[in-house]
Amino acid sequence: MAEIVVALDLADADEALRLVDRLPGVRWVKLGPVLYVRSGPRLVTALKDRGLRVFLDLKWYDIPNTVAEAARAAADAGIDLATVHALGGARMIEAARAASREMRLAAVTVLTSFDPAEYWEALGGIGGGPIRGEVVRLTRMAVGAGAGAVVTSIEEVAEVREAVGPDLWVVVPGIRPRALAGDDQRRAGEPRPAIAAGATHLVVGRPIYQAKDPVQVYEELCEAVT
Repeated sequence: MAEIVVALDLADADEALRLVDRLPGVRWVKLGPVLYVRSGPRLVTALKDRGLRVFLDLKWYDIPNTVAEAARAAADAGIDLATVHALGGARMIEAARAASREMRLAAVTVLTSFDPAEYWEALGGIGGGPIRGEVVRLTRMAVGAGAGAVVTSIEEVAEVREAVGPDLWVVVPGIRPRALAGDDQRRAGEPRPAIAAGATHLVVGRPIYQAKDPVQVYEELCEAVT
C-alpha cells in the first residue's frame, strides 16, 4: 500500500497545523522551502509531537561537505526523509548518506515542472528526446551512492522501479485526484496509475489545501491507495 504525503505549502505554521489536525489518520507531511524558511525547526517539533513523519524537501545541491552538514542537522531534528538533487553527483550523495544516520535520503531526478524541451534547454542543449532515460540514469547513480529513495514523476515510475528492484522508495509528486487547469506540474497524474507503476509515496498539496473540503479530498485519496 502506498502512503499519502500531504505537502504543507501554506502561508505559516499555524495554518499548516490547523490543516494537519483536520486530516484523519494522516501519517506523512512534507515541508518545502517556503514554510521551512518561515517556521523552521519549531514547526518540525510541532509535527513530530503529533506523531507525524516529516519529509523535508529542500533539494540540497551544494558541495559535499555543506550537504553532509545539512543532512546531519536534519537528522538531529528528527526528519524522516530529506531530498538531495541527483545532479549534485555521487560524492555529494555519499557524503549526505554518511551524515544521515536513520534519516532516509531521496534523490530528486527531474522536476515535474519540466517538459522534455525545457529540461534539455536547461542543460545547454545536451541530450534530447524523452526524459525517461535521464531519470533512470540519475536514479542508478544516486542509489549506487546511497540514496534510499528517488523522486520522479508518474511518467517515469515504471522504468525506475524496473531499474532498481522492489525495495527502493519511489516518491511521486504532482499527484492529482483529477486534472487541474492551469497547473504548473507538467508531468502529473492520478494516484492509482502511480501505484500500479510502483510508487510507494504520493505527494499531494494543492488539491488538498486549496479544496473547499480538504478532508473529503484527503479521504478520497486515501481510498484510492488502499
